Amino acid sequence: MKVVLQPALVLHTRAWRDTSLLVELFTRDHGRVAVVAKGAKRSGRRSGSGMSALLQPFTPILCSWSGRSDLKNLTACESRLAAPRLAGKALYCGLYLNEILARLLQPEDANDVLFALYEQVLQQLAEGAELDLYLREFEYRLLIELGYGFELDVDGESGKPVEAGEDYQFHPDYGLILAANSGHARAPGYAGEDLLRWSAGEFDLPVRRCAKRLMREALRQHLGDRPLKSRELFNVH
Repeated sequence: MKVVLQPALVLHTRAWRDTSLLVELFTRDHGRVAVVAKGAKRSGRRSGSGMSALLQPFTPILCSWSGRSDLKNLTACESRLAAPRLAGKALYCGLYLNEILARLLQPEDANDVLFALYEQVLQQLAEGAELDLYLREFEYRLLIELGYGFELDVDGESGKPVEAGEDYQFHPDYGLILAANSGHARAPGYAGEDLLRWSAGEFDLPVRRCAKRLMREALRQHLGDRPLKSRELFNVH
């Protein structure tokens, strides 16, 4: 199997044996792909040092690979666009996105909508404002694209509209359900008023807090209990 000049973004890179790199790519038409860049760590003008500079997180590239196993051989790599300049908190936000994508995306399961969304949010993070808004929007749409989405303004169990004066809880099978019907009515929930304002595109401080808690709970159902390394570096979520 050969793939030629596929648009991709680098999720993660690590050393592989003495002179090579193991690279996790998010590609437009082939989803998450793991490749080995042989010789990429060698120094010198004619070696893979130029390729190594391209194979850094967040870098938009065109890449070619071959192989039938789960681990492909990278055969060519070239720049596609200028990499977004992420620094400070925006950098940790980007690392967080890369980590959840690497954990949640199935190998070679293409999703061009999610690919475009990821590329867009990296540019938004580089602008340096409203970071939590961009993260929440990406997390919510990520769940939708992976088939785990839920409505913010509909009770997923009854199908009735969310009411501003009620409290709701998250259920992994239904999404948001009326707290009184959850069997855990005393547990912390989500105010219907905040959910409706979030659904309407409002994002004041109470809505931001609600969105942060809800996305953390919803993603935990799929990420499992293993801690995210990016959260250990900086509390971006």
